[in-house]
Amino acid sequence: MSHEKSFTHLAPTTLAQWLESAHELTLVDIRDPLSYSQGHIPGSHHLDNASVAELFERAPRERPMVVVCYHGHSSQQAATWLAAQGFSDVYSLDGGFTDWAVRHPEQVES
Repeated sequence: MSHEKSFTHLAPTTLAQWLESAHELTLVDIRDPLSYSQGHIPGSHHLDNASVAELFERAPRERPMVVVCYHGHSSQQAATWLAAQGFSDVYSLDGGFTDWAVRHPEQVES
């Protein structure tokens, strides 16, 4: 029986440390385009059905990938799906962007 690929929960504090240390990662935001344009974590890419093919071409499968949504719920499903597509190190940001913006307002760009 093969071990099903899954994701890891990521604490906002850990992501903040990774960003500060220029840790190599792919950051994807699955919220709607308007929400993304109004504010997102610096360096993140908006991910939807239209841009997923480009992500697959651009993002190294072995590089850690962090999925961001509103509250950390739908990112779990997306992270599970991305892990199944062959990304080896997938994380779902706990609390989502909503929590991130409260904790790290200096780490939000629009």
